[in-house]
Amino acid sequence: MPIKAVVWDIDDTIFDYARADAAGMQAHLTAEGLVERYVSAERALVLWREITERHWARFGAGETDFQEQRRDRVRDFLDAPALTDPDADAWFARYVGHYESAWSLFPDTLPALDALAGDYRHAVLSNSALVVQDRKLRLLGVRDRFEAVLCAADLGVSKPAAEAFHAVCTELGLAPPEIAYVGDQPEIDARGARDAGLVGIWLDRNGSAGQGPSGVHRITHLSELPALLRADTRFGAPSTFG
Repeated sequence: MPIKAVVWDIDDTIFDYARADAAGMQAHLTAEGLVERYVSAERALVLWREITERHWARFGAGETDFQEQRRDRVRDFLDAPALTDPDADAWFARYVGHYESAWSLFPDTLPALDALAGDYRHAVLSNSALVVQDRKLRLLGVRDRFEAVLCAADLGVSKPAAEAFHAVCTELGLAPPEIAYVGDQPEIDARGARDAGLVGIWLDRNGSAGQGPSGVHRITHLSELPALLRADTRFGAPSTFG
């Protein structure tokens, strides 16, 4: 069964989230007069990312909703558990303003999309919210590259649950083996896609030293993707690791 569509993760896959988050938080801390409170912007960013990861996991597990995980991140970061919802929302909105000013695609994103445009359908499956990711794709100038954008907050289920991957299969009207999923997380993205019956592709931009999940394909740059897809590699093919 040939691959007919590529489904993409967004953050740290086609969009340079880590760089934008770092630049945005540093600008936000400076504007808020908070750098000295955390000794340095670098230490503050480490704390912010630890808090984000913790509350994002709660959201992914269905323990909280999208807006509330944002508020909890602010309260934890400021060590202000009594902060009201409006004040937490306002603080986060000010951060978002700085974060958005640093938005950019990875340099290999547009060349890869161009190279694949004529041969494959394209969609997005993200563990974020549609209101966030649809706007992001529009501001980055690539929303029209994807015929569908599905997000966990709206689906009610997150990657790596098979139901999330199957939702995009249903949206595209394709069987799981006809879809390749590309994401930066080896477990949530690549293994999750594999377990759901899709072709899982791990975009390992940092060149991790360890072996990734079995039965998935690893690339380190999106320029490798067209050849991988056109070779029609899939589960059971020789390992692409190493």
